[in-house]
Amino acid sequence: MRELSHRRRMLVLAICCMSLLLVSLDNTVLNVALPSIRSDLHASVSGMQWTIDAYTLVLAALLMLSGSTADRVGRKRTFQTGLVIFTLGSGLCSLAPNLEALVIFRMVQAIGGSMLNPVAMSIITNVFTEPKERARAIGAWGGVVGISMAAGPIVGGLLVESVGWRSIFWINIPVGLAALLLTARYVPESRAPRPRRADPIGQLLVIAVLGTLTYAIIEAPDRGWDSPLIATCAGAAALGLLTLIRYERRRAEPLIDVRFFHSAPFSGATVVAVCAFAALGGYLFMNTLYLQDVRGLDALHAGLWMLPMAFMCFVCAPLSGRLVGARGPRPSMLVAGVAITASGILFAVFDAQAGDAGLLTGYVLFGLGFGMVNAPITNTAVSGMPRSQAGVAAAVASTSRQVGQSLGVAVIGAVLAAGAASAAAGGMGHAASPAAAASFVDAARPAWWIIAACGAVILLLGLVTTGHWAEKTTRHAAALFEEGAPTGQTSASAKT
Repeated sequence: MRELSHRRRMLVLAICCMSLLLVSLDNTVLNVALPSIRSDLHASVSGMQWTIDAYTLVLAALLMLSGSTADRVGRKRTFQTGLVIFTLGSGLCSLAPNLEALVIFRMVQAIGGSMLNPVAMSIITNVFTEPKERARAIGAWGGVVGISMAAGPIVGGLLVESVGWRSIFWINIPVGLAALLLTARYVPESRAPRPRRADPIGQLLVIAVLGTLTYAIIEAPDRGWDSPLIATCAGAAALGLLTLIRYERRRAEPLIDVRFFHSAPFSGATVVAVCAFAALGGYLFMNTLYLQDVRGLDALHAGLWMLPMAFMCFVCAPLSGRLVGARGPRPSMLVAGVAITASGILFAVFDAQAGDAGLLTGYVLFGLGFGMVNAPITNTAVSGMPRSQAGVAAAVASTSRQVGQSLGVAVIGAVLAAGAASAAAGGMGHAASPAAAASFVDAARPAWWIIAACGAVILLLGLVTTGHWAEKTTRHAAALFEEGAPTGQTSASAKT
């Protein structure tokens, strides 16, 4: 691909950011609308979890397939296909007659969404080849998450209160069509020089592992942790994971290439992505219920309460991108780990939600932490790897995000459903009783500790997976791809 002008590169970045805005805005808008959807479609807490996790699960399961497909058939073509399917899925969601149909149409959205963000990141990686410029571009990309977090709750609140929850899916249609037209005009086509073959068995195993694990977590509070079905699903997830690892290590061109994980920064970024987005998914799900069911706020005012968190994410994401470009990923990851941990502890130990000042402080801390963590995740995932593997590397990072968000919603929802079912299912539009509010706060305490633990893991990995030793492992991983080393080769057996 020939070198593009600076203006053209900025235009490509803007178009790719539109796809991220499309997907991110959809998630944040939906969270604010959950209580209204529950009331209209008579959904349970687990039903609300499925409206989110049906999307994130399909997205997570197909991201790596979409990344490798884009490397093979063309990134621009795959990106355009994703825009068409996502926009169509959004229109179908707005027409859903019941919860089951909504969940199915959300899965259609996810099929399209799987072709957007990782492919867009691959396009950015191939357009921005200079490391510092790439880091700044990724920082701007991360800032879009902040924009969606800021605009989503407010836009969603306005639409839900004035038109109804179905209208939250309408906003995707004009954005999707505009992105489709601009992509056709300005985004260059690119492919990997040596694309990998499809891996249908690996793909099916990924779907089986993610699906059975999430189903077990979400449905366990209703069916019981000792239910034969839940035990079977948990066992199937464990067996599927072991089979997947064993199978992928033997393939010449696997869906999940273990050579990526010879890089300590890449492995660390994968775990950090899971932890950060698990914290985000659980945080948004829990606070949506708290603000509307316990505090009795309407959708708009609940969205306004989340604005400080979104504002901090919006401000910190591009700053983090510049910091990563100048100083590397460690400072951003350390700040993120400390802030997310502090936010979780503030709620778990000091009952920050009891007062407005404490609630605001907790939101600001979490927004600071999440805003700082996205740029180092993305930059670390693709930096140092051969450009021919950009699509797959970006897809692994994006998959980790979606897996984390799915698990966060599933685990936090299960904790709330098991500990305070009556409070979590409180009346829509009316403040819960003091007893129910207290029950909700008590049930949420373990969930806040989970979020704090996620922050602690981010902090620890920020220390361990950065520095000279970590850079050495990244060079080693890149050399394995260049040399065509077997996927199962160990670090000790290859050159550094």
